[in-house]
Amino acid sequence: MILNIRVIPKASRNFIKQESNYLKAYLTKPAQHNLANKQLIELLAKHLKVRKYQIKILKGLNSRDKLVEICDI
Repeated sequence: MILNIRVIPKASRNFIKQESNYLKAYLTKPAQHNLANKQLIELLAKHLKVRKYQIKILKGLNSRDKLVEICDI
């Protein structure tokens, strides 16, 4: 499964919101030193009830707009 995700770093709390055709992830960590990407993977794993190793960021490591793959293993 491939997801389009818009990340909002330095939010007041962590949560995921469904927009029209993508997910919006609000993260408390800043985008520096890959902290927001790590927190995004943890939040998605909890939200989708999958393991962290099943989530891979395909595009957008340095961008707010990300393309994320969820592997079924």
